[in-house]
Amino acid sequence: MNSLLKILKYQMQDNIRSKWVLGCFLFFLAFTYWIISFTGEAPKVIMSLLNIILIVIPLISIVFGTVYIYNNKNFITFMLTQPVNRSSIYGGLYFGLVLPLILSFIAGVGIPILVNITIFSESIFTLIIIFITGIFQVLIFTAFAFLIATLNEDKLKGLGLSIFIWLFFTAVYDGLILFLLQMFQDYPIEKFALGLTLINPVDLGRILVILKFDVSALMGYTGAVFENFFGKTTGFAVSILVLIIWFILPLTLGFKKFSKKDI
Repeated sequence: MNSLLKILKYQMQDNIRSKWVLGCFLFFLAFTYWIISFTGEAPKVIMSLLNIILIVIPLISIVFGTVYIYNNKNFITFMLTQPVNRSSIYGGLYFGLVLPLILSFIAGVGIPILVNITIFSESIFTLIIIFITGIFQVLIFTAFAFLIATLNEDKLKGLGLSIFIWLFFTAVYDGLILFLLQMFQDYPIEKFALGLTLINPVDLGRILVILKFDVSALMGYTGAVFENFFGKTTGFAVSILVLIIWFILPLTLGFKKFSKKDI
């Protein structure tokens, strides 16, 4: 545990000064300030934030996370020569990256909101869900990045796979769903559509917010099926549970591969 905390502290100090983390903070600060100034309405600000969070955060997390592992190969090799177990190295690297990313996101979005808090007096809970959604996206896609970089020695291949996964979950996936729904529109496919929703963490993040925001027009087909099948309260709990699974699964697989990998 002492080794884990030391690695975590060192990595956090290093990553807080990173241009990626600083850029993430400035981007969310500027975008949130601009959208509040432009609209001045809490619902429009929240939906704009949701859309940008579900695109930008997965991209930053998975690309930066992949580059981060490749750039720290010498550090990882050095640490493996020390009396430090691999779980401490992997955990220290992972949380040493996600915590600065989460802090940059929360600060970047939170500062303009606090300055204009009167606009959001009736949407505090929805804002909390927005932050929870963003945090889960950082945790999940950084875990994917670590898994990809651990499985692939080739940096170019790893980056290509990371970008493909980001594109798949944020863009290609929705197109595939629309195609499948069109193909099988004459069949009862509600449960099938529900299953499709559960295997996309980005889609789950969107539904998580909209379930509490009560904007049915933005649900989409899979979101509507999700709400009808579970209801708002149960659907919210299921979304959180599945997002936790999405976080744990790639993180565990990456650690198991890292534990057995000959470096």
